[in-house]
Amino acid sequence: MSSLALVQIASWSPRRWVVGAAAAAAFALVTGIPTDVVPTSLYRRMTPVTWWDYPMWAASAVLVGFIAATYVRAGPRVVRAGRTGTAFGGGVLSFLAVGCPVCNKLVVAALGVGGALTYFGPVQPFLGLLSIALLAVALTVRLRGLAACAVPRP
Repeated sequence: MSSLALVQIASWSPRRWVVGAAAAAAFALVTGIPTDVVPTSLYRRMTPVTWWDYPMWAASAVLVGFIAATYVRAGPRVVRAGRTGTAFGGGVLSFLAVGCPVCNKLVVAALGVGGALTYFGPVQPFLGLLSIALLAVALTVRLRGLAACAVPRP
């Protein structure tokens, strides 16, 4: 991310920061509870959580929070960016990356339990990296749109 983007993020209003933090927390819970990255009594994973699940999960939640914050109107302008599918795809891939390969009904239906462990399990770290890359692209596009359409406050 460029230094211009970091300066832009640092100048956000408190409202944007609150929305971003709330969105990051909501995404973390929505993806962490069903995948058992956040341990609860509601669900038990059939395979253990791996060490890389936690950084992938956290990075995805932070990026989703930043993306959500870019949708908060800062003034009388309307920002239009056509890359919402990138953020959605990144979020879905993040969920698949940190989930239990045997607990995913679609993967088990397509590959069977043995295939889920043999083929899908080893691919999950790459899905996580791809999800983070997609979310970073979506954030970059959103930040460029905000900078390009900026209207000075009166």
